[in-house]
Amino acid sequence: MRPAATRLLALLLALVATLAAVGLTVAVGPAAAQPTTPPDTSVDGTFLRISVDEVTPTTVTTTSPPEVTVRGTVTNVGDRPVSDIGVRLQRAPAVRTDAGLRSALADDQDVFDTVGNFDELAGGEPLAQGQDLPFTLSLPLRAADGTLSLGIDRPGIYPMLVNVNGTPDYGQQARLDDATFLLPVAGLPRDTTVPDLAAPTGVPLPPDTGRPVAATVLWPLADRPRLAAGLPGTVDEKVRLIDDELATSLDAGGRLDDLLTALEFAIQPSVDPDGALAASTCVAVDPDLLVTVAAMTRGYLVVDAADPTGPARDGTGTDAAVAWLDRLRALVADRCVVAVPFAQADLSAVAATGDAALAQAAVASPPDVVDSLLGVSSRRDVVWPAAGTVDTAAADMVAATPASAPGATDSGRSLLLARSGVDVVDAGTSPDTVLLAGTAASDRAVLFGDEVSSALAGVGTDPVTPAFTPDAQRIDLTADSRTARLQDALGALQYEALLPSGAPGTTPRLDRGPRSLVVVPPQTWTPDREEASAVLGTVAGLLRSGLATPRPLADLLGVTPPAEPATLVSPSDESPEQSLVVTAREQGGRITALQSALVQDPRSSLTPALFAAPLREDLLRALSTAGRGGAESAVEDAARVRADAVVAGIDRAYGAVTILAPGGVFTLASEASPLLLVARNDLPIGIAVNLAVDAPQAMEVEDIGPQQLPPRGSRSLQVPARVSDSRKMVVEFSLSTSDGVELGQPAEVTVRSNAYGRALALITVGAGILLVLLVGRRLWHRFRGQPDPADEQ
Repeated sequence: MRPAATRLLALLLALVATLAAVGLTVAVGPAAAQPTTPPDTSVDGTFLRISVDEVTPTTVTTTSPPEVTVRGTVTNVGDRPVSDIGVRLQRAPAVRTDAGLRSALADDQDVFDTVGNFDELAGGEPLAQGQDLPFTLSLPLRAADGTLSLGIDRPGIYPMLVNVNGTPDYGQQARLDDATFLLPVAGLPRDTTVPDLAAPTGVPLPPDTGRPVAATVLWPLADRPRLAAGLPGTVDEKVRLIDDELATSLDAGGRLDDLLTALEFAIQPSVDPDGALAASTCVAVDPDLLVTVAAMTRGYLVVDAADPTGPARDGTGTDAAVAWLDRLRALVADRCVVAVPFAQADLSAVAATGDAALAQAAVASPPDVVDSLLGVSSRRDVVWPAAGTVDTAAADMVAATPASAPGATDSGRSLLLARSGVDVVDAGTSPDTVLLAGTAASDRAVLFGDEVSSALAGVGTDPVTPAFTPDAQRIDLTADSRTARLQDALGALQYEALLPSGAPGTTPRLDRGPRSLVVVPPQTWTPDREEASAVLGTVAGLLRSGLATPRPLADLLGVTPPAEPATLVSPSDESPEQSLVVTAREQGGRITALQSALVQDPRSSLTPALFAAPLREDLLRALSTAGRGGAESAVEDAARVRADAVVAGIDRAYGAVTILAPGGVFTLASEASPLLLVARNDLPIGIAVNLAVDAPQAMEVEDIGPQQLPPRGSRSLQVPARVSDSRKMVVEFSLSTSDGVELGQPAEVTVRSNAYGRALALITVGAGILLVLLVGRRLWHRFRGQPDPADEQ
């Protein structure tokens, strides 16, 4: 039952009971003690909660049993016993619009006008608080002899409702909860109530396969960022992870293992003999996940996210990482692979930073990372934003970002977007590709259906509602069981293929070219193995039955867009905090400045790019969309912690290169003696620095030019200086990059010279003049033959 209706019902029940108690008290008088209605302390005003645990069959076909069976549980979540509990199955008309795949699940029960009988549970006995009761409901799909049935007479997607009634203590009989789900009917088995096998209903009714859908599947392998932030690249140290959950996910029965296992099974030759599903499927991999898993194979440490350089313990997932990565390499060999933006970064946020290096790391570098770690040639002509939408700035950034690998070309990238992310000129059409108006390079976009992707996002342990889901199609996923949410996804997958052309209420696009099914789950998707296999099995069933034809991603990208361009719709406000964008902009510039100053040693495998890449990638991780649509506060908190750690890590890198001041007073032997300093580099890679000097006017210091400091070493610097004053002077020295960005902390040096400066020069000149006069006087007396009076003394 929808929460608002449930709360209203609870209030009405309490009101009726209260009025009844008050009326009885007035009639009998105060002498007789009367029962009163206790306050409602039930969960959200709900007395019962119903859960759908199993639907058989999950998809009705011509070979299915002739009835639908639903098993579930009714639980008393209220504050009082509930008696006379009864459940029944109801059906609404088949879905006839795309939006109806979501909105029909929130319709009032009056829309579910085909109803079965109530089945009483536990003989009507009260169900105590906290207890539950199982139930099983079955109804024939159709019955020509008038037997009560669901009355389904043609293939389609049918909304189903399980209704539960009961009588709470101090209340009256009422509907206390319901659960909805979609039932895909891909064909009808024969009506067993018809004895004549030649009668129309005596034979199975297959679906219309005259207009199959073109099916393309994106199978995502991604995870939220796990690497500890603020640590630069290294070649000899173990990486650090903020938790060890990825070890569980990669191991048998974990989320990533289940996704990989389901795909391995579904496309193996014995299951997919003609290779139709394999041809339709492209594996979408987050390069951040690959970088993390590859690092785990060499051993790793686990630390606290807020203290990445603090105490660490050994991780436990090395063996699982090795096995999973080997299986993935084997699976994707010679298959379609596409890299998603690094760490599922929000491309609109990346574009807002205006940092070209960040844009390249987000968009251009991922295919290089995937190719190097998996040994494949991934597609470079498509970019799939995790949010499903972008703004104009992001679209322009994707088009303008050059290829990162020498000789590679990333020109002509298409964006993979939700249909709600664009406005097409002709609203009655649903093109597969569009040109984007208002973008600098007339960018292209490939479109996928909101309804299918929204339904797939509800599958698994962590159901989410994508940001691109229209408001009218948003439903409360927490009220539905995992079984119900999976049924909704299976129904959405088959809707397009089972929708007959010309059916009442259908959209005109059914008669305007081939129909499409683009399967795009969330990038961080959480189904278990059975759920993932059910999704792949449903697509495989459509292909086998002729309801769908395989369409590789390359063919989808090659579809010619309409001449009239579409316009981008502004993304929702589910974007990173502005402070995170500002941090990424500022720190991205500092990383670029530091990287440009680093010096590559041909004898070392640690390059400037390798050293700086993790810091820049940490900024993208702070802008990640992973986890959005769920616990937003937790995602934002994790992003802020990561951003703070990145700032601290970059500060440490800058502080590792500094000038060491000599202790005490530096005494110059002469007015032109050099200053002796020591420059220290604690980075594991060499760096070129400039020495900046702030000296008084009485001192002239020569520029010694760029100086190269060795990795984890120091270098003595002789700085020619000329002093014209014998007083003590304080001189400030600092190191900077060639761009003038200051490194480390400045050092102050107190300098004193033994030279007397100008006074010494005057004394020397005066003494010289006096000496000349005295010598001249003596020569004059000798010339005249007169004794010099000085000789007489």
